[in-house]
Amino acid sequence: MAFGSFDRGTGTPMAEINTTPLVDVMLVLLVVFIITTPLLTQQVRVDLPQAASSTAQPPARQIRLAIDAKGQHYWDGQPVSRDELGPRFAAAVSREPNVELALQADKALRYDSVAQALATAQRSGISRIGFVTTAP
Repeated sequence: MAFGSFDRGTGTPMAEINTTPLVDVMLVLLVVFIITTPLLTQQVRVDLPQAASSTAQPPARQIRLAIDAKGQHYWDGQPVSRDELGPRFAAAVSREPNVELALQADKALRYDSVAQALATAQRSGISRIGFVTTAP
């Protein structure tokens, strides 16, 4: 059985590749690309507003508060009592209103200690709070 042959008498398969369909597809693709390429390079003219650049504000001061597994608080590495946190937070907010609290708590610590520290910070006016974690 010979494929692609109209001559049924010879019985030998046709050894030539018919390239006409390939050329037809390539010409159609060429025409499509010729038509669509100018559409891709069209630009929309937009008049952008001009703005004067403002000076960048320095980053807010960051307070690092750490609480270990025993519940001991550390303000920027220095041990403090829980009762000292409120006045220290208030003093930090009065010096700089955009102060940021970075809270680092031991994973074995009860959440109650963390919640009390967060509540004290919020009562003192600190609204920017971040939690410090370690990558696994």
